[in-house]
Amino acid sequence: MADRTENRIVVGVDGSEPSREALRWAVRQAELTGAEVDAIMSWEWPGYVTWGGMMPPAAPTDATLEESAQQTLLTTIEETVGKEPPVRVRALTQAGGPVQVLLEAARGASLLVVGSRGLGGFKGALLGSVSQHVTHHAPCTVVIVRAPSDDRES
Repeated sequence: MADRTENRIVVGVDGSEPSREALRWAVRQAELTGAEVDAIMSWEWPGYVTWGGMMPPAAPTDATLEESAQQTLLTTIEETVGKEPPVRVRALTQAGGPVQVLLEAARGASLLVVGSRGLGGFKGALLGSVSQHVTHHAPCTVVIVRAPSDDRES
């Protein structure tokens, strides 16, 4: 029996311009195909908290990290595709590394969209680590969207 594929597009969002461009692309594609969009932002504990088990007195909690990620994601979605996008966009946050979170979210999806942070020149021709990993392991078709060349980080 074949796996059921939902008419759902998963897009990785981290607030960067390449991820905003990926979100714009995913929403346009969803308009064309009648799909829904799951905008996913992962979050992890900051390195200073986990290295050697040391925690500063004002260390964040799971709840504050999750809340911060959710607020960043909602703000990014609104600023990128508006308060009322033309298709349903679900804002989802998940603890974990971006590769694993995206691969899990893409199960059953028709498409996984990620932005690529081009570095300009020869380095700009290379994929970033997240893009590289998801292209090799995704359970669905992957689209890598680059920001316009004048918006790429140098």
